[in-house]
Amino acid sequence: MPTNENAAETFKRNKARWRNLVFMRKLLVSLFSEQQKVSIKQKLETVSAAFSYFFASHRWLASFYYFLLSSQFHREHLAILKGRSAYRQKLNQVVNSSALLRRNIHRLEKGLIMQPRRPVFASDYIGETVHHYADLHRYPDFDQAELNWAFQVLTCYFSVVSDGRNKLVDLARQQFINLPVVAAKDTTQASPYTKREAVRAEVSFASLSKLFRQRRSVRWFLPTAVDVTIIRQAVNIANQAPSACNRQPFRFDVINGSKNAAKIASLAMGTTGFAENIPCLLVVVGDLSCYPAERDRHVIYIDSSLATMQLMLALETLGLSTCPINWPDIEFREKLMQQKLELEIYERPVMLLAVGYADPDGGIAYSQKKDDQLLVREIQHVD
Repeated sequence: MPTNENAAETFKRNKARWRNLVFMRKLLVSLFSEQQKVSIKQKLETVSAAFSYFFASHRWLASFYYFLLSSQFHREHLAILKGRSAYRQKLNQVVNSSALLRRNIHRLEKGLIMQPRRPVFASDYIGETVHHYADLHRYPDFDQAELNWAFQVLTCYFSVVSDGRNKLVDLARQQFINLPVVAAKDTTQASPYTKREAVRAEVSFASLSKLFRQRRSVRWFLPTAVDVTIIRQAVNIANQAPSACNRQPFRFDVINGSKNAAKIASLAMGTTGFAENIPCLLVVVGDLSCYPAERDRHVIYIDSSLATMQLMLALETLGLSTCPINWPDIEFREKLMQQKLELEIYERPVMLLAVGYADPDGGIAYSQKKDDQLLVREIQHVD
């Protein structure tokens, strides 16, 4: 990461360039009449559509287009490669959580609950898992709940997997048994369980429907401060959202205070007119360093969106309203966000979330929703 002084200078230069671009754009636009603007826009869209049609005709033409004629995906390419590199580095520079441990322990859980369960499984990664688990004990700030979960699942795994049938499993078992006993700071039950033992919610479909309808995008808030403790409370149940291999590759950066919130909200498109009214803003940040391969590059968007939806509903029950704000993948806006929040290149903004106490007299868009007739397609036969 660059030094604070270099980051500040880079940010100033980017901000100046942004202002110059905006000024030049406004100047050029002012030279044309409204009718001319519409005509020019239509012609540009026609040309763009023709380009798209041609370059979409073959895979290598599409690659050529985005290699030489468009830079729209350049940041994503760099972010993915930086993320893969950081993933490897973090295996030896762990702080408080491990994507490798979380993924492999979850894979073990899935093997343990398989029907029928195989007598031996996970032989290709159990050695790596136990070795990494043992290494994590030397990090004093590592999350104890994560270690407790890993310990219980590994204990369950070695208690059910047959002994003497696989050399790799036997070696891992011996290493696990020989680990020094460390008093667990977190003794919460964290091993697989049956559906019969699952938590039962006393929420009816009708009540849930009311909550879903109550939750609407609110853009007008009271000038009341938002206590970050309430946000933390909501995050601690929103984190129950499903996540691919339980890696949870995201975090919520909280920007409190209307002045600070407005500075970040104004970087996104679509916030003109209400950015200054936001008392608290969350930036949902996806972490591409949770993956060793490109195939999982979209998981940060899926997993963070699942958690953010639950977060909005949780905040609603705590009296706070929200408005998700689309984050456009535009290079100069990405650079500004990276500088302001001091993000690594592999940390990508997924969306923004305005949070606050709703103004009772503030307007809310009706936003008619598609019903099941438009959203459901039944597949009658699969070859």
